[in-house]
Amino acid sequence: MTDQVIQTITAVLVSIAFCLLYFAGSNFVLDKIVQLPVGSKNGREIFRSNVRPLLFIAPALLLLGTYLVYPLFETFRLSFYDATGEQFVGLANFRWVFADQNFLLTIRNNFLWLLVVPAAATAFGLVVAVLADRVWWGGFAKSMVFMPMAISFVGASVIWKFVYDFRGPDAEQIGILNAMVMGMGFEPQAWVTIPFWNNFFLMAILIWIQTGFAMVILSAALRGVPHETIEAARIDGASELQIFFEIMVPQVMSTILVVWTTITITVLKVFDIVMAMTGGQWDTSVLGNLMYDWMFRGGGDYGRSSTLAMVLMFAVVPVMAFNIRRFRTEEAQR
Repeated sequence: MTDQVIQTITAVLVSIAFCLLYFAGSNFVLDKIVQLPVGSKNGREIFRSNVRPLLFIAPALLLLGTYLVYPLFETFRLSFYDATGEQFVGLANFRWVFADQNFLLTIRNNFLWLLVVPAAATAFGLVVAVLADRVWWGGFAKSMVFMPMAISFVGASVIWKFVYDFRGPDAEQIGILNAMVMGMGFEPQAWVTIPFWNNFFLMAILIWIQTGFAMVILSAALRGVPHETIEAARIDGASELQIFFEIMVPQVMSTILVVWTTITITVLKVFDIVMAMTGGQWDTSVLGNLMYDWMFRGGGDYGRSSTLAMVLMFAVVPVMAFNIRRFRTEEAQR
């Protein structure tokens, strides 16, 4: 444990030192080596002002190109090759994808996740943001709701394993959910093994995590709703539900869409929760798990795993495009 801490601290210090050395050195080179003819001082300053931003973003561009852009094109290329990545097979992998029963099952599961998680997390976050501002202990409540955001998906899955834990029909149960069920006189269940419904039990974990994110963003947006408008509505006899649905929600709708699309992208990339809870068993697999299985289990299949990765990317792109287009529209209206 001590060695790991020392290695972590050393890595952080070395990274900071490298960044300082790079930026100091690049500025020195820019100031000393770049020499323009005498009498072109303004030209030299313009040149430096144009080059200096490139020096700052060059490391980020290099890392993005190495670890994001290149893998994207390489994955796209491999999706047209066989399992070894050596023989060109054309669109055979894409034809296989849409005829494979496991893929169709994962598409169904992904659709369920997309239908439930973003809507539920956004709705719960909005409700908590509204109600927490009406009680004196609202700050503490917000802290508790936001706390799961500090936990990794795997860590959250371990916590929820104890919630859903099942020790057999005749054994003593330690799972909170089974304790509640037995307290009401029903039999305990192995919740994560129940087909179809187990997907919703897994979704609850991501909703639990993402509600805090939605609450923080929407709470900030709600503070921008004019109090004069709300007070005028109350004077006119509007109920609290009418104020909520007809005044608050319309005025923060753009923020709601931002939160919804952000959570949607997270849902499309979900992998950790399913892997930690069920490993994709009992009809809970999603695209990320199926891609992992084809690539890292059973010898590895470069072609089919790359094809699944491209399908996942194609699913994310429309959501991102919608978000970017809406953001540009709002910017143009300001």
